Amino acid sequence: MLGKFSIKMLAAKSKRSSYVYQQTAGFTLIEVLVVVIMVGILAAIAVPSWLGFTNRQRVNKANDVVLAALQDAQRQAKKTKLSYSVSFQNVNFINVGNISMVAVHQGVIPPPAPSNYDKKGIWKHLGEDIGFKSNQVLFYTNLENNSDGTKFNKKASDPVNYNTLGSGTITFDYMGALPGTAGGSSDELGLKIAVAAPNVGSSTSASKLRRCVIVDTLLGGMRTAKDDKCN
Repeated sequence: MLGKFSIKMLAAKSKRSSYVYQQTAGFTLIEVLVVVIMVGILAAIAVPSWLGFTNRQRVNKANDVVLAALQDAQRQAKKTKLSYSVSFQNVNFINVGNISMVAVHQGVIPPPAPSNYDKKGIWKHLGEDIGFKSNQVLFYTNLENNSDGTKFNKKASDPVNYNTLGSGTITFDYMGALPGTAGGSSDELGLKIAVAAPNVGSSTSASKLRRCVIVDTLLGGMRTAKDDKCN
């Protein structure tokens, strides 16, 4: 009799243990949904912040490359006692997209724009060595054409147009200064080469994330600026 009672007690205990295990093992549907919603909220917060961070890094690096190219051209001009220039343009390559291109060259006339991305010649893809892709960083300037059709060291009367892709050339004479400034002309002051991340869904208009190099003095002095200071 006692043996049967003990067996019943053990069976009841085992049943209760199984019930408790089933109640505590795994997650309920509501718990899973709560976790999914929380992950979605965190992702919605984190993704824009991460994209903003990466865009800032790209634009900062691109501006560093622009400054280095201008300094290189100025240095070459002083060293060789010849005019040296930096030319900038955006080239829309087939099956590639808009690529920001930069070239350091002698004289004021830039080399022809490349038609094939794999045959760029003296032109270099801005930021290619640090992984920039098409339409990630674009050029904008406040340069306009001279009377002879060239576009070097001629500042437009309007500020930088961030709705239209820019191009142009900045030239340094044999002393590393801006040519054509004799007599105290101020036409060449404030030449701006700007880089910006494009607006979402656009391959031409710039977002508010902007950096620029400003050639600010007759002697070729340069400084960097950002955002609304690049207008």
